[in-house]
Amino acid sequence: MRKRDHNIFANAASLLICGLLAGVVVAAAAFPAVAMSGLAAKAGAETFDRLPSELTVKRSPQMTYVYASDNKTLIATMYDENRRDVPLKDVAPIMQEAIIAAEDHTFRTHNGVDAKGIARAFVANNSAGATTQGASTLTMQLVRMLIAYSATHPQDVVAATEDTNARKLREMKYALQLDKEMTKDEILERYLNIAPFGRGAYGIFAASQVYFGKYPKDLKVEEAALLAGMVKAPSAFDPTTPAGKPQALDRRNYVIDNMVETKAITPEQATTAKKVPLKVKDKRTPNGCVATSKNHWGFFCDFFYRWWMEQETFGATSYDRERRLKSGGYRIVTTLDVKTQQVARANIDKHLKTNNKNALMLAGIEPGSGRVRALAVNRVFKLDDPAKPQNKISSNPAKKRKGIRGTYPNTTNPLLSGGGDISGYQFGSTFKLFTMVAALERGYPLETTINTVSPYPSKYIIDSSSPAACPPPNSNKYCPENAGRKGYGPMNMWAAFGQSINTYFVPLEERAGAANVVETAKKMGIQFRASSDAAIANNKAAADQWGAFTLGVSSATPLEMANAYATIAADGKYCEPIPVQEIVDQDGNKLDIANPRCEQRIKTEAARAAADAARCPVGDRSSTSKCQGATARQAKTEIGKPIMGKSGTTDSAKTASLIVGTKQLMVAGIIADPDWAQTSTHFTHDEVNDAVWSTVRDAMKGKPSQQFTPPTGKIVEGDQRRIPDVKCKTLDDARSTLRSAGFEVFVDNVQVNSTCPAGTAAGTSPDGRTIKGGIVSIQVSNGKGGQQPGNPPGTRGPGRGPIFPPPRN
Repeated sequence: MRKRDHNIFANAASLLICGLLAGVVVAAAAFPAVAMSGLAAKAGAETFDRLPSELTVKRSPQMTYVYASDNKTLIATMYDENRRDVPLKDVAPIMQEAIIAAEDHTFRTHNGVDAKGIARAFVANNSAGATTQGASTLTMQLVRMLIAYSATHPQDVVAATEDTNARKLREMKYALQLDKEMTKDEILERYLNIAPFGRGAYGIFAASQVYFGKYPKDLKVEEAALLAGMVKAPSAFDPTTPAGKPQALDRRNYVIDNMVETKAITPEQATTAKKVPLKVKDKRTPNGCVATSKNHWGFFCDFFYRWWMEQETFGATSYDRERRLKSGGYRIVTTLDVKTQQVARANIDKHLKTNNKNALMLAGIEPGSGRVRALAVNRVFKLDDPAKPQNKISSNPAKKRKGIRGTYPNTTNPLLSGGGDISGYQFGSTFKLFTMVAALERGYPLETTINTVSPYPSKYIIDSSSPAACPPPNSNKYCPENAGRKGYGPMNMWAAFGQSINTYFVPLEERAGAANVVETAKKMGIQFRASSDAAIANNKAAADQWGAFTLGVSSATPLEMANAYATIAADGKYCEPIPVQEIVDQDGNKLDIANPRCEQRIKTEAARAAADAARCPVGDRSSTSKCQGATARQAKTEIGKPIMGKSGTTDSAKTASLIVGTKQLMVAGIIADPDWAQTSTHFTHDEVNDAVWSTVRDAMKGKPSQQFTPPTGKIVEGDQRRIPDVKCKTLDDARSTLRSAGFEVFVDNVQVNSTCPAGTAAGTSPDGRTIKGGIVSIQVSNGKGGQQPGNPPGTRGPGRGPIFPPPRN
């Protein structure tokens, strides 16, 4: 506030008013029945003297605006009071004159308190026998509203508005103070920004939007007069209701007449303005995530809201944080990419509509920053109206018997990001990434070879009644299988990840340590929201027996899985999923809370090696990759850029998932029934695969390709050792020779053409060199000569054909 000069006459007037305040006239204006009471006058004087010398004023609540990442597309507005302060220069001059004509003709000449008005009110009230005039100036009204907004207790709000002598005294004293400290334009600006206009509109900006759909600078005479007239009694003069409309029209015309009296307009302008029919829009400003500019943005908006409510920066309690959001007047630029979000929803709509009980969910995130770019699902983001429900009966049989409705088509549940009752879904073999990363970090290179027998008798203890238990005498052990109970012989990480071989990753989990694999998943952002999962994950002894973890039996959300794979795409840098990239307060200050929150959680070379192997399932490869087979080969064809990823299927195909991404965008998709995890539906990859790779393709159009950095050194091939020549040796001698060299040995029972005697060793697979401690297969000669032993690329041995099994997940 800046002090305004007052001349000697103005100061004398102020002294006179102060005298009046301490005397009978003030009491009479407020309470005619006790107008001549000496006690009232004395009490008034004492109360006036005891008032604090300064008016403490807090800012009025301001609306928060939430934008997409382009800083121009409005996603949502959030507020307790629909208000946005604007400078007086952005308010039409006719609106300024209208509020003066309606509330305070002498506003520009008095010193905050109108002495003549007080006397006038005293006479009128005495004549009427009741209080009919309050003599409140526009400045006094502003004081009343400022005190109410500065209140810290509900009773203080009541005190600021109750019809008492003390309230009048307080308003008058502080009005004098304001008039000294602020210019008339500053007082008028503050008044116009704080005044209530009904229909949830506070301040002239909101009022102009709600009733006329325009900015305050564009208001016409009749529009300004209507708004100015509403401040006195917004409910009574509500032009949007049948009862209020005629009263609003009368009030508008009354204000127009007053504008002639104050010389704001001419009589001719008044006549013209009165002839204009009263028309209003009643366009309430959307509030909150259920009223986003596009409904499918609601799930991202809800993620943002939940994120905000977790940030201690915005207050110690959830109440404080919500108040800051809805009254702090922030301009928030989120990470939502309009294009990515749009193509995600469009690709979902190609396969599943909103009234389908099954949910096709896509989450997109930017590697290296954690910025969430899209959250889309075939649902309407809204609460189902219990009075007129649209949601279908739940697919869960237990709930169906009770008539409980499901979450489709309407829901506000955080299906993609988790929270509340949403713990996630089983992502199947996509979890094999955590085992691979844990093994790589512990020195197992990509060339690590494991004989993929099926079923595989593991060391993990399991209930003997489980269908996954080994047959006797090992019925207390976990026995995973491959599709069709097939074993595919020795495989390295590239081949096993590309083809999703279960009996490679369970023994690899044994080598890396199951508890270490679980810990790796945590480091990459898996939160284990389900209580049953958390009980195991947070108990090292239990986690170390979690043999099936590598096959994706734990729940996770699409956002968690997208971010886990994004961590690998970013060379092991984990970034917390974040929905904001800029937050500016109403003073123009940027808050650093919007900065990415990243840290190196996975060794760089391990992450690069994992990414190299993760190119195999989606049909891509690098100069170092040794891919053999792919479960989602079409992804590379569709996207046409360097990509990595993995598909996944749970037992009985109760979910189907695919994760695909580039260095700039990672998208995780899953199809599941959120209402019933044990769904009887058997999902295929047709819908989810196409939706995921099409979204990456469409979102990446026009963006440059970025290559993944290939791994180097021992993490690729490990410690290579020469394989002894065992050609034509007996099988026992060959086995002994290879074991003595430190290799794991097994005999391939299918004989090959060789000049060596039948039943002897024809050679080895591989031959030449392999990883220290790796698997070497002895090839058995049939003694018929012909092709010499050897390993053409992509085969298990001479004449054996390709090792590619039918893709499973």
